Amino acid sequence: MQQQIKLKAEPSALFQTLFGFALVSMVMLGIGGTIYKVVSHDGWLARWLGHGLPGGTAAFGTLVVLGVLAWFSRLWTTHRTQGLLADLIVYAFALTGVVYALRLWSVGVL
Repeated sequence: MQQQIKLKAEPSALFQTLFGFALVSMVMLGIGGTIYKVVSHDGWLARWLGHGLPGGTAAFGTLVVLGVLAWFSRLWTTHRTQGLLADLIVYAFALTGVVYALRLWSVGVL
């Protein structure tokens, strides 16, 4: 005896899929655009290092300190807080991706 599986087409499933695809696309654009903004020829890193070695070293040192603090802050927070922070970061990159997409569409450059 064979069982037949009936697929129920739900509009909400289609909307969830489309929203998920749009969210992932905007997050990828946000992360990629931010990396581009940091390492491009006229990017943020070039501006920091353009102030000379002391300014560039101070900026790099600040980034290292922030990274170390972010790494150790995982020990000071609960799992729920970590989940909320991860969601906040994802949606922040998605918003950044929307800004980059609008800028690409309107101006033509990132």
